[in-house]
Amino acid sequence: MQFALEGDWTFVDEFARIRYWTSERQSVDWQLARGVALGIGDDAAVLDFGIAQDGIIGERRQLLVSDTMVEQIHFAGHTMKDEHIGYKALAANVSDIAAMGGVPLHAVVSVCVPPSCGPERVKRIYDGLYACAEQYGVAIVGGDTTSSPAHLVISIALTGAVEAGKEMVRSGAQPGDAVFVTGPVGMSAAGLHMLQAAVSDKPYSALVGDPSYRALLVAHQQPSPSVLAGRLLLRSGICHSLNDVSDGLASEAWEIAEASSLRVVLDERSLPKSGSMSAYASQAGANPLDWMLYGGEDYVLIGTIDTHGAAAVKSEFQRHGLPFYVIGMTEEGSPGVELIPLPRRWDGSGSKAAEETLPRMTLPKRGFNHFGT
Repeated sequence: MQFALEGDWTFVDEFARIRYWTSERQSVDWQLARGVALGIGDDAAVLDFGIAQDGIIGERRQLLVSDTMVEQIHFAGHTMKDEHIGYKALAANVSDIAAMGGVPLHAVVSVCVPPSCGPERVKRIYDGLYACAEQYGVAIVGGDTTSSPAHLVISIALTGAVEAGKEMVRSGAQPGDAVFVTGPVGMSAAGLHMLQAAVSDKPYSALVGDPSYRALLVAHQQPSPSVLAGRLLLRSGICHSLNDVSDGLASEAWEIAEASSLRVVLDERSLPKSGSMSAYASQAGANPLDWMLYGGEDYVLIGTIDTHGAAAVKSEFQRHGLPFYVIGMTEEGSPGVELIPLPRRWDGSGSKAAEETLPRMTLPKRGFNHFGT
């Protein structure tokens, strides 16, 4: 159903708007291949997981996740374009499925629209949503639309599938495991810092347009969930625990430590640090380690793996063009997260600088928290 862009939307009802935002986005045949027997248009979607072409062989289990993004909490006009909002809302859910080693399949989307948000803006949000759906093979099968008194809210529930009994969890870490991440951390936080600073500081506005820092903006606005990495880790058979970095590396490491009742020890020397993030931190006078540990929304995976098999898993990742970094180890002990800091360098009486090993530091249990605890 088509409407003129300049038309009066006052009397266009909810269902007509939904058709405008969603119709002809995904073909019936394509959705059927994802196990959708009946999609948008009825009181409920009808799903047949048995016919979904998801690459899972044998008995499977269903995964179900949900995530919500609220204007002025998760995004603002100066940090996210409308297309980015839709893309990231779905990407956050896809990342949760990836952290279980699963394959994302079906999404229902609920949008609460304030009076200030016209139908064309919502259409752009759906443009981003469907762009992410296409990239990760997600069928949009329904949802809800309602009015909101002040702010835009988008909430998504996503199904997935995983081989029965092989789903990755946080509670499986074992003492002596290697701790790994599947990509650099801190880039999203650096990108957000730049976008926020650019509002009132012209030099930062220039940096936003600098191609050298584009990767930081993309990391924040259009993150890439690690679905293939999760599948490779599941197939390895030696990944003991897994989590996605949504609230910050330290926070996710704490979740694994508490769920598995052990200590996670991270080595600062091994943390993967983006060159563009380091360069921007120097410009901004910031400590990149803060972004890496506490920034969040990187959507890479952190987990633990059998130490003896880590090299083979890294080789498999490299074969698929994916990064894999061993960043620490696990130990017996009360749950907690520690960091081995970089050695302190000092000039002695000789011609070469000497290094002093510093004691471990306990990382506070913090990251992004909606309720400030």
